[in-house]
Amino acid sequence: MSVPESINNCRECKKASQCFQHLYPNELEFINDKKIQLTYLQGENLFKQGAFSPYVMYIAEGLVKVYLQTGPEKQMNLRLARTGEFLAVPVLFGENVYHYSAVAVKDSTICMIDKTGLKQLMQKNPDFAMRIASRNCRNEEHLLEIIKNISYKQMRGELASALLYLSADEYVEQDVFQYLTRQDIADFANIAAESTIKFLKEFEKEGLLALKGKDIIIMNKDRLSVIGRRG
Repeated sequence: MSVPESINNCRECKKASQCFQHLYPNELEFINDKKIQLTYLQGENLFKQGAFSPYVMYIAEGLVKVYLQTGPEKQMNLRLARTGEFLAVPVLFGENVYHYSAVAVKDSTICMIDKTGLKQLMQKNPDFAMRIASRNCRNEEHLLEIIKNISYKQMRGELASALLYLSADEYVEQDVFQYLTRQDIADFANIAAESTIKFLKEFEKEGLLALKGKDIIIMNKDRLSVIGRRG
């Protein structure tokens, strides 16, 4: 279960987002009073789709999987959020429930920031508000890419796109495949786990990647990108 961290003052935090680094000392003190810092263990839910939403989450350290529950036993993985990213930003704009779920992929330190306090700070500091909005726009672009994948790509193309996303430069140091099951990867590609295993073996035979236990090593990103684009 989640456990309280020793209270870190935002003014002294070494893991603060660039968004926070530009705040004045009195603004940092204000946000410090509006947050709770917890450690979530691997596999533990940060919040659930449909639950009441009093907080915006900031990942001080760790890796979090964001997913949409689309049926009783069916989910779609939307993205991986890493150190320095915000979760549940839409709750700042009148949403009273979380519209997706989030789970710690590995042990993660999370700052739970009261949404009312954060909104007040954004209203007083437009530059701070723009930095948060800019980060949220990048996430929106990724969601549009997911919709495009679902709309016209065949399963090989969907899996290729998912593998390229999970092996992007920002995730290399996270060693993400060690924390993901084949079902997780299937849910990122929006295909069945059986199809994922089949196509991974095909990609390996074609020299596009190497499989070593849970690890997936991309050997030919250019050819995999072609498959991803053509669908």
